[in-house]
Amino acid sequence: MADSKITVQREILLGFWKVHILHHAAGGALVGQWMLHELREHGYHVSPGTLYPVLQRMERNGWLRSRADKDAGPKARREYFLTAAGRGALKEVLSYLRELKGEVLKPRKKKP
Repeated sequence: MADSKITVQREILLGFWKVHILHHAAGGALVGQWMLHELREHGYHVSPGTLYPVLQRMERNGWLRSRADKDAGPKARREYFLTAAGRGALKEVLSYLRELKGEVLKPRKKKP
């Protein structure tokens, strides 16, 4: 059962994490520790070892940009900001999400 939950987290919910990240970055700068706490509040089982590579990948994709205090060293707190490309990605994802919600949450018709 635990393996099944991990598989769902990795295969399906990772995409949801990214939507949360884009959504919160649209509201202003975010930091990894805060985002980690926020995702956990929503029931996602995410570790720093998973979250930070996701943030880095989103930055490489051009959806986020980051900045850190250069004088604070390699472990400095890093802030992430939504880019124009990230805003476009979020807009596209929300369109698909609305469509999906409309389809999967409507009552099913009984089969004959």
